[in-house]
Amino acid sequence: MPQASGYAAQSAKSPLGPFSFDRRDAREHDVVIDIKFCGICHSDIHQARDEWGGSIFPMVPGHEIAGIVTSIGSGVTKFKVGDKVGVGCFVDSCRTCAECVKGEDNYCLVGMNATYNGREKDGTPTYGGYSDHIVVDDNYVLNIPDNLPLDAAAPLLCAGITLYSPLKHWNAGPGKKVAIVGLGGLGHMGVKLSHALGAHTTVLSQSLKKADDGKRLGADEFYAMSDPETAKKLAGTFDLIISTVGVAMDYGQFLSMLKKDGSLVLVGAPEDVSTFHSFGVIIGRKSIAGSMIGSIKETQEMLDFCGKHNIVSDIEITPIDKVNEAYERMLKSDVRYRFVIDLATLKA
Repeated sequence: MPQASGYAAQSAKSPLGPFSFDRRDAREHDVVIDIKFCGICHSDIHQARDEWGGSIFPMVPGHEIAGIVTSIGSGVTKFKVGDKVGVGCFVDSCRTCAECVKGEDNYCLVGMNATYNGREKDGTPTYGGYSDHIVVDDNYVLNIPDNLPLDAAAPLLCAGITLYSPLKHWNAGPGKKVAIVGLGGLGHMGVKLSHALGAHTTVLSQSLKKADDGKRLGADEFYAMSDPETAKKLAGTFDLIISTVGVAMDYGQFLSMLKKDGSLVLVGAPEDVSTFHSFGVIIGRKSIAGSMIGSIKETQEMLDFCGKHNIVSDIEITPIDKVNEAYERMLKSDVRYRFVIDLATLKA
């Protein structure tokens, strides 16, 4: 089995550090990818620190993977050596349940096989993109458009699809008013994608500190939720509100800003419990819903859309040996807007 190098958390309380491990030999339908860049997702921190429970150690995080194909199995026809490719949040699914057959494999009823902190079908732990290479079944590998730089495209594999999927599902587009709650790693992608889809796009942030950035990214309007007049002013305004924030809150103020039949969709995952009053949804036939990444098919659709509109993430590159510092800065919201690890620094 080929040896891989990466960075891993050995326990919930340990910093990430150098780690060597085995990758499987390429099988008939496998693609071997030389990882060039890997985005840092907030869920990497949650899982490396076992904040959601059930973490598998040692853990090599990373599910925003961008790289180059170095070899393919004999049965692979969709990819060739030298292709720019990506790997997102999962590397397999059961393929036979109703959701997989419908093409919504991210909602696999058996449970999708996560790119890291998961297990292959044979029980082997999965290791993610904070590493030099990865071996993935070709059904779960994605083409990255040639015009998109690999470093800034990497976060599209999680942050991008996490916002694209609900925007598409709830029909964001011309004539629709969309609000994105929070302008961070997820939120800034929501603004770019909503704008490109043609929706009137508003950012709802805690303050006006990022207002100029919001307008630069494509927001039509920007409001501070710390201003008690904001919710009153925007009452009954939006068809769709997507909350990207990872802290618990009272959703009542956002429900009041929805039109009749509007939806508040949650993509952030707070550790604590959020609240709302039942009348907030009863009056106006409103909905609170959730959305989890996207299928492989939809992720490819998103990448193609981003290629057509030249959409990538706003990033800061970090060397692998600074990943622990990057984690701490992320917790302080000290990045505009997504850290991406340059894996050349691992191989140097």
